[in-house]
Amino acid sequence: QVQLVESGGGLVQPGGSLRLSCAASGLTFSLYAMNWYRQAPGKERDLVATIARWGDTNYADSVKGRFTISRDNAKTTVYLQMNSLKPEDTAVYYCNVKIGGNSYWGQGTQVTVSS
Repeated sequence: QVQLVESGGGLVQPGGSLRLSCAASGLTFSLYAMNWYRQAPGKERDLVATIARWGDTNYADSVKGRFTISRDNAKTTVYLQMNSLKPEDTAVYYCNVKIGGNSYWGQGTQVTVSS
């Protein structure tokens, strides 16, 4: 079955950086677009970034120019490099893949931006 395991979250000061990783298994990774979502307390889960199977990327306006999504098909891993972090980036970050009519999620990793 499809499994997604996120890592790399933590506590960082405003202006700092973090790199999230999502290790995928149980799927032919190179065939699918991969997504990062985030959910802040009391808010809906929002799409942050997407990387297509061929590498094209899209970002939410709130993170453009600060976040970079990338993938390593050999390692079946997708990354989210987050720079110039702001307190409003505080959230649980989730990896996601959509296969047919199903949507698969990781367990999430907490990112807290605070001084």
